[in-house]
Amino acid sequence: MPDRDSAPPRAWQRMLSGRRLDLLDPSPLDVEISDIAHGLARVARWNGQTFGPHAFSVGQHCLLVEDIVRRLRPGADHRTLLMALLHDGPEYVIGDMISPFKHVMGGDYRAVEQRLQAAIHLRFSLPAQTPQRTRALIKRADQIAAFYEATHLAGFSRAEAHTYFGRPRDVTPDALPLEPQPADAVETAFLARFRALEAGAAPARRSA
Repeated sequence: MPDRDSAPPRAWQRMLSGRRLDLLDPSPLDVEISDIAHGLARVARWNGQTFGPHAFSVGQHCLLVEDIVRRLRPGADHRTLLMALLHDGPEYVIGDMISPFKHVMGGDYRAVEQRLQAAIHLRFSLPAQTPQRTRALIKRADQIAAFYEATHLAGFSRAEAHTYFGRPRDVTPDALPLEPQPADAVETAFLARFRALEAGAAPARRSA
């Protein structure tokens, strides 16, 4: 029987789909959208330090960012919107590390995150690396989302949020989905939005 103490440390996570995702060398073949939606709907933003009976999840944040991207760039193509929806995809594996902790961890954390993001993108026929223009657009939407989350849910004053996240120009909070939702509802909404965007990539069928 193998000696448990001498065995190499486990570097994979078993998903509910049955996949085993290797964190050191993630394969796109082991990425499933059902696992992503399930995980992100259960990972709390802001380390759970938000108002309301439910956590504001990373899954809900991803839906919010994709919504804001559509507002910033009307007519954005499905690939841009998919990259927005999946921009925090690695967090279904590694959780949501708040920015101060990421700065403390440094390069090793970033390297793992980038490998996971590339595997997710390749699984869904997206470029391994987000193009610079699209990355800038998603980053802007992410900062706007963070501003409204901070001021509506996490107890930040507007002045404090301006300092850390900038001013949310061009997008008001009107009709933004900022009310924290139960995990099951977020999972369902995330999957529905993913499938709608994925369907947008399919060629139009010829009429009979």
